[in-house]
Amino acid sequence: MTRSFRYILTAALLLIISTSISAALAGPYDPPPAYYSGATGTGATLKGQLTTAMSAGHIQRTYGHFRFSAEIHDADPNSPGDILLAYNRASVDGTWDSGVTWNREHVWPQSRQPGSASNSSTGHLGDPHALRPLNPSINSSRGNKPFGFDDTTGGFGSLGAYYFPGDTDKGDIARQLFYSDTRWGASLGLSLTDGVPSGNQMGDLSSLIAWNFLDTPDNFELRRNHAIFSSAENPFYFTNNRSAYVDHPEFVWSVYVDQENDSQLYVGGGPAGDGSSTVAADLGQVIVGGAVPAPQNVTLNKNGFDGSYYEVSTTGDATSSVNGRYNAFPIIDVSTDSTVLAVGLDTTTGVAGQQTGSVVINNLDITVDGGAGRGDNDADDTIDVSLDVLDHAEASFVGGASQDTLLLDFGTVALGSPIPTLDFDIFNLISTASFTADLELDSFPGSGDTTELTTDLMTFTGGSSLGAGSSNLFSASLDTSSSGAFSATYTLNFSDEDLPGATTLGDLTLNLIGTVNVPEPATAVLLLLGLVALPVRQRAETF
Repeated sequence: MTRSFRYILTAALLLIISTSISAALAGPYDPPPAYYSGATGTGATLKGQLTTAMSAGHIQRTYGHFRFSAEIHDADPNSPGDILLAYNRASVDGTWDSGVTWNREHVWPQSRQPGSASNSSTGHLGDPHALRPLNPSINSSRGNKPFGFDDTTGGFGSLGAYYFPGDTDKGDIARQLFYSDTRWGASLGLSLTDGVPSGNQMGDLSSLIAWNFLDTPDNFELRRNHAIFSSAENPFYFTNNRSAYVDHPEFVWSVYVDQENDSQLYVGGGPAGDGSSTVAADLGQVIVGGAVPAPQNVTLNKNGFDGSYYEVSTTGDATSSVNGRYNAFPIIDVSTDSTVLAVGLDTTTGVAGQQTGSVVINNLDITVDGGAGRGDNDADDTIDVSLDVLDHAEASFVGGASQDTLLLDFGTVALGSPIPTLDFDIFNLISTASFTADLELDSFPGSGDTTELTTDLMTFTGGSSLGAGSSNLFSASLDTSSSGAFSATYTLNFSDEDLPGATTLGDLTLNLIGTVNVPEPATAVLLLLGLVALPVRQRAETF
């Protein structure tokens, strides 16, 4: 079978099966729903249950099969036909060339387990969950050294009697050894230990536990686990078994440490007695058509020294920069830790109203003896995300209806008489109940006899903007110091309050008219004597 033909066949199978797997499962690489249904215990009981789950229906493959199956389960997703090697994550041609380009690494070294591998070897020696493709010189350099240490970071290489697999692979290697110990330990006498191992032991156990939380399963590791298992993705070499510690890395604490994990997660001011907490992430307000605000940062806190995996899920329109169940807080030397989630909404702003969603954080630890609100006793934490989408403001001269023109007629008044005034209102009509933007009056240029016909209009913007359903009272005046027939027009220019999506709104037109006449002599005398009273102020008439 040529390399190109193998690639075409594999790609076609992946395309067909990935679609069906994605539709049937929560994630493309998740186990079948019932695969771990019997894994309900903790500690040694759980370990035995996982042994049973990973052994049931296990189709053992040979050490020789790995020469060809690696091209499927260790495939480089960015380079068809290539595979990714362990430790250095180099991408090389996946075609087997008798070990020149890459060879087969027993993560649990052959010298630390029974037997010697040949191409016909099955069991642990041929189990792809316990093997990795490796650069031959790196394989030779690693030898049979155990892995360490807890706080080592950086690239791969020897550390005296130990070997460090590098930051990219340290969690993967730890979970492979947990698999080997759980699936094959009882039958082959394999065990994990702290410090330098002997016989059929491997370690360093404390380092492996630490790395499990420091380097969570990435997409490559998740796909590898599923491709080894799946007859759909790997039709010729599938094993029909999975690594429990890739699917459920949160099991590690209960199986390999104790039942008293002290982790407690919370958001906001602090957790309740059961460990639950809630905080609001208010994205503010926008006006219909405006851009959805950027996500907000919310701090997720952890009380306790112990490492813990946690799941982040969303409801409604909520989004989170951290998602899924492969997130972890590491083991630490202090009692608190934290990380930041950027939470927002994946929504549109075409309709006024409130857009909402929630981000839920679930502490996945399964131990129950750590105390109230700790480990499996830690209740979920919730971030409630909201955004108010406001309808545009609408200016009117009357409440309850749209009226954009108003005529104020002062009638005929006598020269020199007291200055008459007429009141008028500006309303911000409610477009959508509880979700209407404030109204701003930006300017009111006048034309005509604006010296004689004046108003006390003032702009209202920013903090002075007019709320929905509210009104501002103003007045207009006619100067009686000179005679004549006067008219003026004021154009009131409005906009929404200063929020994303704000626009310039329709204008209101205020028309003022009035006549000032020289009074008849007799009336003039009476005016001077104060015996004739003229109306000084009246309410505006609307038209």
